[in-house]
Parts: sequence; structure tokens; C-alpha cells
Amino acid sequence: KSKGKPNGKKPAPEEKKLYLEPEYTKSRITDFEFKELVMLPREIDLNEWLASNTTTFFHHINLQYSTISEFCTGESCQTMSVCNTQYYWYDERGKKIKCTAPQYVDFVMSSVQKLVTDEDVFPTKYGKEFPNSFESLVKKICKYLFHVLAHIYSSHFKETLALELHGHLNTLYTHFILFIREFNLVDPKETTIMDDLTEVLCSSSGSSSNGSGNGSSNSAGAQNHVKER
Repeated sequence: KSKGKPNGKKPAPEEKKLYLEPEYTKSRITDFEFKELVMLPREIDLNEWLASNTTTFFHHINLQYSTISEFCTGESCQTMSVCNTQYYWYDERGKKIKCTAPQYVDFVMSSVQKLVTDEDVFPTKYGKEFPNSFESLVKKICKYLFHVLAHIYSSHFKETLALELHGHLNTLYTHFILFIREFNLVDPKETTIMDDLTEVLCSSSGSSSNGSGNGSSNSAGAQNHVKER
């Protein structure tokens, strides 16, 4: 389970969140209306749309993380944390693994890469059917990817700013959040931890009232990480 507080210690005073500063939240690489972009086009199969977008988000989030990966080390990020929440990985046998952030991200990217390149899960050949478990796998992938995005913001936004890539990160985050909301792919309780950022970035995209989970803002860190397949 995720932890909300250090054991036996008072919670550390919350640091000012640099990524919420107006001068940075305004930064985008495009002013496109993402709410329209994420909607299922006519005559496109839902699973095809989910597969295409999920694969694209995986590649973009992996690329975004790679820009700061040299700063995300076992020493600097000894746990996979987002604000005061700590995530654990579960192996294929359901064993809980406490790992550093780079190890966790490596587990995420390796497992997602395995899924999106598996023809039995993400079929690319004409006439091949999606498995019955496809939607649940997409939901699991999206939750993992959200953890990676949230970690970049909470632990590596300064480096992202220094590289002048915050506009790319904001654009990617906005697009991703609106996509997972459109198709209810991630439980709002899971994304509550970043509700302040989501509200700022997505409110201008016509989504502020769509499942933002603001009513459960005190439950950050209460959500358990799902077991890996």
C-alpha cells in the first residue's frame, strides 16, 4: 500500500509546488483543444482507439522521462514517491517490492513495452481480435504511466524547467488526463494526488467538472498499487 506519512514522524511541511506557479502552468507547445482530440472518432473501433492512444502515450511519457533520467537515481530518489505518497511494485507472483524510483519506472516501461508489442494483446494484423482482458490491461497501463508523469512533476520539475521542457510536459499531461477521463481508464482516487495541477492545466480544456475527484482530496496515497500480470 502507499504510505501517507513517514513512520513515527510528523509529516514534513509541504514544499511549495513549483509546477503550480502561473508562469509555468501557462506554458504549452500547442493551444489545441484536447477535449476534441481525445474523443472517439466515428467509425473507429473503441479498442483500436484505446490501443493507438495508449501506445502513443507510452512512447511520449517514456521519452519525457528519459530527458531527466540522469537526475532520477537510486540516491536521489530512493523510493518511488509522489508528494507524500510512496508506490510499491508487485511482481508477477504478487510479491510486493519496495524499489527506487528508477527501478520502478524501469519495471513500468518494461512491462508496458512487453504488452504493447504482444500481438495477442495489442493486435496490429487485420482480423485479429482484442482479448477480453484488453480494457483492464489498458487501465493498468494508464495507472502506471500516471505514476511516472506525477513523479516527474513532484521530483524533477526543476530539471524539466532547466531543460525548457515544461511546455512539453504540461501538454503531454493535459492530453493524457483528458484521455483517461474520457474513457474512465483510471480511478479518480488514484489521480487525486495531482488534482491541483489537473485543475489548473485542464480547466481551460472544458474538463474541470469531469471526474476530477476533488471530493476526495484527503485520500491521496490511500490507493493500493495493482498487482502486475
